[in-house]
Amino acid sequence: MERIVNGETTSTDKEQEAQLRPQNFSEFIGQKKVVENIDLMVKSALVRKAAMDHVLLSGPPGLGKTSLAMLIAKSLGSELHLVSGPAIEKKGDLAAVMTNLKRGDVLFIDEIHRMHITLEEILYSAMEDFRLDILIGQGASARTMQIDLVPFTLIGATTRSGLLSNPLRDRFMAHLNFEYYEPETIAVILLNNAKKMGIELSLEAKNAIAKRSRGTPRIANRILRRVRDFAYVKGSFQVDATQVEAALSLLDIDDLGLDSMDRKILTVMKEYYQGGPVGIDALSATLGEDKQTIEEVYEPYLLKKGLILRTPRGRVLSEQAICHIA
Repeated sequence: MERIVNGETTSTDKEQEAQLRPQNFSEFIGQKKVVENIDLMVKSALVRKAAMDHVLLSGPPGLGKTSLAMLIAKSLGSELHLVSGPAIEKKGDLAAVMTNLKRGDVLFIDEIHRMHITLEEILYSAMEDFRLDILIGQGASARTMQIDLVPFTLIGATTRSGLLSNPLRDRFMAHLNFEYYEPETIAVILLNNAKKMGIELSLEAKNAIAKRSRGTPRIANRILRRVRDFAYVKGSFQVDATQVEAALSLLDIDDLGLDSMDRKILTVMKEYYQGGPVGIDALSATLGEDKQTIEEVYEPYLLKKGLILRTPRGRVLSEQAICHIA
């Protein structure tokens, strides 16, 4: 089963998010500084009749990086090419994508930090000189083949910008960081998307969903879809707080936005390790969960809410966490 409160894109999201995406910069709610910077860069590129400068978008998943990339391409009147960093395995894969770009196109590489360092190196000349330098052969017979590219814009999206090499990071003209949304901003997004879904949210219903969406629009939209389903089954197009609470209870999402796995992590730390400190390896073994998944999927929100604290000796439960699972 897909995890509702996971900010990563799922197969269901890909099918249903299209109708909820903003159609222009004015419809993009939140991330004001990011949007203002992008709007300025787009207008400058149109005036100069040149490709927009390369941009690195960083921040947790589900905050709108892909939606913003789509708006950039649309505003430039260009085609958007979406690829995933982990899907690019060979130099030839990257070369094939880049040689098919038309002048002014936008290349969006999601999870760019997961590209191999040898592929990053190909991007250096492509971003600076619009040229591919590819080494062919090995040893004494090795030679460099140069392929000219048309001017294009590279938008890199990453949840862990620190994993990018400095040479690649320095070639982006703008580094823009997405922050978690405040509940008030999520509430505005919910109202807009509820209208697109053909339902009405009461003030209490809107606030209840916003409070549990972990500051992430994608999670808010998932909860909204489940609440819509719950309301439709009950034969209503108007959603009140009672229906929201019933739907969230069914989804096992509590008043802090935690699901059963989040609470399991906190409970294991309390009952097995007396609240900590506990190392990630020990926690991973006890939970039967990959430690990278714990660090990248579960921990960020628990740390953000102050439920878990990181110390030199390991993870420690906060007083708030102990009270929450009591």
